[in-house]
Amino acid sequence: MKIIIAGAGKIGRSVAEILAEEGHDITVVDRSPDIISSISNALDAICVEGSATNSETLREAGAEQADLLLATTEEDEVNMVCGISARHLGTRHVIARVRDPEYLSQTEFLREALGLSMIVNPEYECAKEISRILRFPSAARVDAFSNGSVEIVEHRVPQGSRLDGMALRELPQAVGAKVLISLVERGKEAMIPNGSTVLRAGDRLSITGTPRELRRFFVSTKEYKRAVRKVMVIGGGRIAVYLSRLLLESGMEVTVVERDRERCDLLCDLLPEAHIVCGDATRSDVLLEDGLSSADAFVALTGEDGDNIITSMYARSCGVGKIVAKVNREHFSEILESSGLDSIVNTMQIVSIQLARYVRALKASEGSSSVETLYRLADGQIEVLEFAVRDDAACAGVPLKELRLKPNTLIAAVIRGNKNIVPGGDTCILPGDHAVVVAKTGALHELDGIMEGKG
Repeated sequence: MKIIIAGAGKIGRSVAEILAEEGHDITVVDRSPDIISSISNALDAICVEGSATNSETLREAGAEQADLLLATTEEDEVNMVCGISARHLGTRHVIARVRDPEYLSQTEFLREALGLSMIVNPEYECAKEISRILRFPSAARVDAFSNGSVEIVEHRVPQGSRLDGMALRELPQAVGAKVLISLVERGKEAMIPNGSTVLRAGDRLSITGTPRELRRFFVSTKEYKRAVRKVMVIGGGRIAVYLSRLLLESGMEVTVVERDRERCDLLCDLLPEAHIVCGDATRSDVLLEDGLSSADAFVALTGEDGDNIITSMYARSCGVGKIVAKVNREHFSEILESSGLDSIVNTMQIVSIQLARYVRALKASEGSSSVETLYRLADGQIEVLEFAVRDDAACAGVPLKELRLKPNTLIAAVIRGNKNIVPGGDTCILPGDHAVVVAKTGALHELDGIMEGKG
């Protein structure tokens, strides 16, 4: 596909890297000559220096023949104008990054009025991911399929766990839950497992199942964490506002600690049901005085990675049951995981993957299936994809044991109406189903690609 990325900041560059790796024809537009020079040296992409709102710049970038334009500059209005211009020039699909909370309630109106295919709000997407984690605190990460009817959660096997030394073929009888271990990360190795795979303490597992069966799994393994009722959030930026609203709507108590007095006054207006504290969250006395010791969860959302890491470690030392930290620098993740902070979120990664998912869905739209959901695991080595199965899918109606699946490919779940199936050898994927598949990143673009000899 011919794709234009207008605005090559952190998110724009990250998306460009992902899509270039997948073989798309990428053109990057940015007004900064330094950014253009950097991307030109690093990526296989055409680079155009100029304003994203200038129609001549967009023509030079090929907007008249482009399949998709991603407007990812730092300014909402620039992205919307860029999208309108691109559509007018002939670009088939346009996605705009829009961040202002004032636009959130108008997303659908703006999308239709401006002729956009999709509007992405990075801070809101990050807040939604954190909200999912807090609703299922036993997991380090929670990704949902089919509107939440099936989830894939990440969990690290602790020392002394009954899972340590257990072969996966023994798991169903041992835990009494209908779940599937779809990925095992051991050190830097990511394995798509089979029945003979033996789990070890320290392994990071990706477990697929319904919310009910996943809870049963964690209860059986004695690794279930109580539900979150009281949450302390440090940092009062946009993500904190979106997250607090989501948590308050679900009945949780929320305390927000923000050091800037003017911002605190605004937060009191934006979040009248939350407890707003004006103070320095890097001071232990501030955190303790405002309820850290009684909090079920702690979420670090300041603009400084160092502050988020240090306060999260302090909250962990105080016995807080669930901790989530926002970290912008990706290379910090591995260090933090070894310290026991498993729930790390990165806004750039979340949005980059969401945009890559949309592109994959466009590409697959004329095949035997379409990509409904896509997540990347194990530092991007593995993808979990949800496909909607069409009538002409070659793999439909054939028992899985008779399909010649490609190596490192696993059918993790089959969703049939309201029924969620943990697949076995006799399971058939049928038209109308949704199939959740685990594979090496970039290996699948449509469902029939699970079979040997198929693209």
